[in-house]
Amino acid sequence: MRALKTRVRGAAGAAVIALGLLAAGCSSAAASGPRTASTDVPSELRLGYLVNLTHADAMVGVAKGFFTKYLGPKTQLQTSTFNAGPAEVDALDEGALDAAYMGPSSAITPYEQSDGQALEVVSGATSGGAALVVGPSITQASQLKGTTLSSPQLGNTQDIALRYWLKTQGLSSSPNGGGDVTILPQSNSAIVTAFASGHIAGAWVPEPYATEMVLDGGHVLVNEASLWPRGRFATTVLVVRKHFAEQYPQAVKELLEGQVAANSFINARPAQAQALVNQQFTTLAGKPLSQTVITDAWKNLTFTDDPIESSWATDAKHAVAVSLGVGNLPVNGVFSLGILNQILTAEGQAPISAGSQ
Repeated sequence: MRALKTRVRGAAGAAVIALGLLAAGCSSAAASGPRTASTDVPSELRLGYLVNLTHADAMVGVAKGFFTKYLGPKTQLQTSTFNAGPAEVDALDEGALDAAYMGPSSAITPYEQSDGQALEVVSGATSGGAALVVGPSITQASQLKGTTLSSPQLGNTQDIALRYWLKTQGLSSSPNGGGDVTILPQSNSAIVTAFASGHIAGAWVPEPYATEMVLDGGHVLVNEASLWPRGRFATTVLVVRKHFAEQYPQAVKELLEGQVAANSFINARPAQAQALVNQQFTTLAGKPLSQTVITDAWKNLTFTDDPIESSWATDAKHAVAVSLGVGNLPVNGVFSLGILNQILTAEGQAPISAGSQ
């Protein structure tokens, strides 16, 4: 399904929720050098992101006008919002998006399916901020047998994390809903409602939805950070459609300058960033988050331009293990960090190294 889009000019703008399915995807050389400069300027750059705190970089970049500032008057920013990464992949495949913030699992599968020709990872965005939240009576994995859990979308990063963790606990699940544990993919907001009403036993979700479920009486059974070395893993990255990146390298640089500026602002002024993100939630989701939710959830997030390459090979193996991955390409080929490193170096920041830990 082609994503619906709303034009954005200036500091802020609206977006439209779109849905989709898994489709084609990724490529490029890890930490490659900057591309040859092009004088071509696109009339628009179409950017997708999710209405999650794990996508605060995108929300701040839009709300503060960082993207439009660096893109300049000749390139109009157009944004679309989605429930989960696979829907963004569908929009990228159809040519409805040029760039998007998404999770690594959402990017890996299309990268492999397209033999590395559809998109590339140009920056990190967020680490952390995902958890399996369950009802208070559930204290161990064995109690999940025969229950229904949820994830944001079949094949998205949290969906694969949930299915793989269940597998390590000796519990089966299948993409068609069978197995020891039934996994019901649905929108994040629907997950919160379903959990509060007792229709599901829990869910593996990103922030702020994990915190909302906790405040609705749940508790964290698995904080995903506990499963990774030093708690570092890629939750959200910025990807660009490869054809667009090859045609408009200057526009990619300008988009990345906006990304770096947004992350710098978030880390330097977290209270202001939280207020801006909450304004975006009000516009895009129809209501603001409570201050308790946003404050508690924010503690679980790390905003970084590093895509944490070291976690990607593991993500790819997990997807294959739960029959939702291809596993035919080395995942380090998805990274193209040359332009990002050029920007970071110019600003006196350390460049991102290949295989970052």
